[in-house]
Amino acid sequence: MARLHLIRHARPSAAWGEEPDPALDAVGRGQAEATAQTVRQTLPSMPIYTSPLRRCRETALPLEQSWRRSAQVFEPVAEIPMPPINPRTKQRWLEEAMMGTWRDLIRSAPPGCPDYLAWRHDLLAALARIRVDSIIFTHFIAINVVVGAAQARGDVVCFRPDHASITIVEMDNEVVRLVELGRQIDTVVMARG
Repeated sequence: MARLHLIRHARPSAAWGEEPDPALDAVGRGQAEATAQTVRQTLPSMPIYTSPLRRCRETALPLEQSWRRSAQVFEPVAEIPMPPINPRTKQRWLEEAMMGTWRDLIRSAPPGCPDYLAWRHDLLAALARIRVDSIIFTHFIAINVVVGAAQARGDVVCFRPDHASITIVEMDNEVVRLVELGRQIDTVVMARG
């Protein structure tokens, strides 16, 4: 059984939907350093995986440098795929998606959307293939997929992980057990991706 430490990326320089792949802002860089320090003080060196998106790769960097270990880019933990819609409506789409279930999301998806149930399944299956304790830098919705599976919930959002927070789960094949929820936020996620 692998224990997975899911770390939400630190605060980006642009809100979700404003820029496709923003860097971290100054606050985010500080959050990344603080999270790396927490991990170094509480865990032994272990494999590091990261979403290919810049905000995750930059959040992982302080830990990579400290452990002298490169993060492996792991596509399955990237951000939820965007529907083929006008960029100006992306934030509204995500806000509406976050208020419902995965089945609601499929029913209301515009033509040409990815199969979000398949994306969710593929994310969980990819994590189940990790057989050793690992650190994984990922995104708000991806963490919610894992927590939802652990809690047997169909909601798109089960909780609101803060930037650079650490949620811990154990995976035995595709069975997910929640160990610890990360620090949560009260504000809306789109304010800063």
